[in-house]
Amino acid sequence: MRIAVAGATGLIGSKLSQLAAGEGHEVVAIARETGFDLLTGDGLDAALTGADVVVDVTQSPTLDEAEASTFFETVARNLGESAHRVGVPRTVALSIVGADKSPDYGYYVAKVAQENAHRRYSPEPVVLRATQFHEFAGQMLGWNRSGSTTSIIDVPTQPVATAEIVRLLLDLATGARTGDTELAGPKVEQLVDQVRELVRRSGEDLEVVAVPGPPSMAGGSMLPDDAALLRGPDWLTWLDEQQG
Repeated sequence: MRIAVAGATGLIGSKLSQLAAGEGHEVVAIARETGFDLLTGDGLDAALTGADVVVDVTQSPTLDEAEASTFFETVARNLGESAHRVGVPRTVALSIVGADKSPDYGYYVAKVAQENAHRRYSPEPVVLRATQFHEFAGQMLGWNRSGSTTSIIDVPTQPVATAEIVRLLLDLATGARTGDTELAGPKVEQLVDQVRELVRRSGEDLEVVAVPGPPSMAGGSMLPDDAALLRGPDWLTWLDEQQG
């Protein structure tokens, strides 16, 4: 198949492109680094001509609700309208578990706007909602450091391996699986405890301070529904593998 990946140079996009190419598919890499501006749509028609599917794994450059919503809606509209013009039959979009249950967190509101834009503009859209990546705790540790402390929101998550996300994205892209899908890892974790474990393993003299998260997230909105697919290793098993 000819698979167009929007956001092809990011964490998920690069892994998806590698997996797809390794299984014999032709990958069209759409990203700023490959000469495309998804906010203007310039060059998209030529890039998408002959594609069998578009996979949108783009990430907003900001967490601000208004700016992220504008980014996601614009990108989805440009991809969808271009796909319709050149006859791409299907679209797969990556979103986040709990996006529709977290109206008090702006970035999740923006992800819902992205989903809705794809349903409005894109041909045959399918949405994969995944829980936070296993890498998320480490990212939070890096983002929230201040001197000898780091402040981490006290929320439950059920993180999943990125390898499982890209595998499922490719299955949806090829039609091996159909329909909107939720994906999570096998075990619930408390984000604060994850970060504390990372600090413990690093040996750093760093205090992890638990701070209140958005009420919806503190109440479990980031956790999957009962019908979600549970795949891959739990976070501690993954961490041991990464550090082994």
